[in-house]
Amino acid sequence: MRSFICLHRKSEHFASNSRTKLARFNQSCHGLISSCFDFLVFKANPFWVQLAYFIVLSLVGYGALNMSKPKSDSSRPKNIDVFFTSVSAATVSSMSTVEMEVFSNTQLIFMTVLMLVGGEVFTSMLGLQLARSRFSKQQSHEESINSVSKSSIPSYSLTSENITHQIELGKVTCSTIENEKRVTDLESNTKSPSNTESLKYEATRYLGYVVLGYLLVVHVGGSSLVSTYVSLVPSARNILKTKGIQIQTFSVFTVVSTFANCGFVPTNENMIVFKKNSGLLLLLIPQILVGNTLYPACLRVVIWVLEKMTKRVEFSYILKNYKEMGYSHLLSGVRCSLLAATVFGFILLQFILFCSMEWNSEVMDGLSSYQKFVGSLFEVVNSRHTGESIVDFSTISSAMLVLFVVMMYLPPYTSFIPTKYEKKDSGKGKASEKEGAGKSILECVLFSQLSYLAIFIILVCITERQKMKEDPLNFNVFNITIEVIR
Repeated sequence: MRSFICLHRKSEHFASNSRTKLARFNQSCHGLISSCFDFLVFKANPFWVQLAYFIVLSLVGYGALNMSKPKSDSSRPKNIDVFFTSVSAATVSSMSTVEMEVFSNTQLIFMTVLMLVGGEVFTSMLGLQLARSRFSKQQSHEESINSVSKSSIPSYSLTSENITHQIELGKVTCSTIENEKRVTDLESNTKSPSNTESLKYEATRYLGYVVLGYLLVVHVGGSSLVSTYVSLVPSARNILKTKGIQIQTFSVFTVVSTFANCGFVPTNENMIVFKKNSGLLLLLIPQILVGNTLYPACLRVVIWVLEKMTKRVEFSYILKNYKEMGYSHLLSGVRCSLLAATVFGFILLQFILFCSMEWNSEVMDGLSSYQKFVGSLFEVVNSRHTGESIVDFSTISSAMLVLFVVMMYLPPYTSFIPTKYEKKDSGKGKASEKEGAGKSILECVLFSQLSYLAIFIILVCITERQKMKEDPLNFNVFNITIEVIR
């Protein structure tokens, strides 16, 4: 009996020690995670944070793709090819060393997740959450400092009755009343938080919700529309059935890739096999624009609509203080308008040139006039950054290739800003406005030297396109570029 009691006590002691050690281990793990998070938020350089994020994401994607089975064991890609594909999907660069149709449905789903969490809009939303956490930490730190300073201030009763009573007794002078008033004002200031900082925190929180809703609406809506179209159109449905690709997987994969401007498509031929499906191309064109070049303009419109509908002061603060929000995709109303005009201007310029150069070429063989129109529009919209294509680039004229290279070179938010708006947006003041007041319209829209070089190279390629076909050894893009530059 005694041995049983002793054994029971030892087991209780062991269990108690185990619970204590487990609690200490959990506490140390929580402290380590909190310390790492604080380091990422407050001390680490954003560049290293993003680099670590994409490295970890690429490694996780590589592990997921490598553990999943491909469509056929005989076509299993090499490890280096799988890792390269994972990095390409995570960084939305759309480069691949293997054919897309070797990947199974599970692998395509993993690639979809990589493109989603590696896209510019999603990573910018994570940046907003980090900024919100940083602001919350700073605010709690300031409140703790204020509470300490408050406790060191002596408490005074400064009611009107007490002051009057003390004046009547001759115990207080005017200087004493002024000093007590200053102390009370200081105490009230330490009690009340900064309304501006509080409003900025709430605005950041609301902006994060807006970006999240923007992502969900575009992806869910776009995937539903693409899936419905493929299900209803026999030609598109038969293409996926022949290649063994599920409709839902294709729809989500293509919409996520298009919105993130990655350019991956589950087929080996990219979008060439769908060049006669004009409806599908028209559904994907808005996805290209709202996820890249027109994202700031669309985001500002969404916030403006929400501000008008809800009358929330947070949305008004975002629109008026877009620079203070620290979100690089937030631009002024004038800048968004100029950006939209520039985007559509580039599209119109490319569309006119593409139709004039390729309308009757072999790349458009077998297409009706309507299909040529939609296909040309889809091609020029993709030229900036997306990378999806309905034609073989080796058959496109040299002039269009040079123009596409220039379009790919331009940053997504390139816009032609008149000098007065540019100086006003940068906040240089009235002196800068007076300097630009006497400038002509021509001076306000001057191009860079690189732009002039690209324009003249394109013009030479257009005028000499026949000789480039007949004598490609002497008349090619490289020789023309050398001649124009020198």
